[in-house]
Amino acid sequence: MADFSRNLGLVCRMIKIEHSIFALPFAYAGAFLAARGWPGLSVVFFLTVAMVAVRSYAMTVNRLLDLDLDRENPRTKTRPLVTGELSVRFAVQFCLVSAAVFVLACLGLNRLCLYLSPVALGWSAFYSATKRFTWACHFVLGSVLGLAPLAGWIGVAEAVSPAAALLLLGVTFWVGGFDILYACQDLEFDRGRGLHSIPARFGLATALTLSTASHVLAALFFFLAGWAAGAGWVFQASMAVIAAILLFEHRLISPQDLSRVNMAFFTLNGVVAVFVFVGVLLDLAFAR
Repeated sequence: MADFSRNLGLVCRMIKIEHSIFALPFAYAGAFLAARGWPGLSVVFFLTVAMVAVRSYAMTVNRLLDLDLDRENPRTKTRPLVTGELSVRFAVQFCLVSAAVFVLACLGLNRLCLYLSPVALGWSAFYSATKRFTWACHFVLGSVLGLAPLAGWIGVAEAVSPAAALLLLGVTFWVGGFDILYACQDLEFDRGRGLHSIPARFGLATALTLSTASHVLAALFFFLAGWAAGAGWVFQASMAVIAAILLFEHRLISPQDLSRVNMAFFTLNGVVAVFVFVGVLLDLAFAR
């Protein structure tokens, strides 16, 4: 039992399980908007399993592909694969099991989800290679998490809608914006290793400007998604609060002071993700 608990803890560290808060609320938001209320216990269960599984798969692929880089980056030297606390063999096996669980969960949702599951797995894995050849890697990551509300919508409606597509774009620019901030910590390392990121390519000042612009676009797409989904004033008011949170996030960081990047990255963006779903729930409640 002790070994099981230890390995479970190491796996959670490897995949940063706490960051699931970024994707799950958006998946639920897509499902509840598509259903115009409670989507059913079966949908919520299989959607939750699918999201946790695909995120575990994607993070493990990332850790495996970046193992050589993580060994050299001072920020990542304590990751379980780097320290040897988890073996590469175990990580590969865990990756395969996560992919299989994801496909089975998609089967539990509907046929369209099942047919699209290989695409989701392929795109989720592709992100990890993008920083080796394009500074747009932040937005590829954003589009991976942007699949969350789309998955929630398809899981209920078995179809794509304009509202779901707009939510995907909103999440893409929201994640892209805060991933640019996170990448500012690795500017010198990325340049030294020839890796691509917006901070490494354009410098800190331009990176922060592009991050702000990304979050402006994210707020706009969230407003438009609510309009396309027929959401009411409660949802739009919630989006206004989110826009204010994103603005505050950018007041925490400057090219001269990156000390609060982690606060902006995790704390505030976790609040944004949860607030989107809460906004959906409150709007649906007031609409009844």
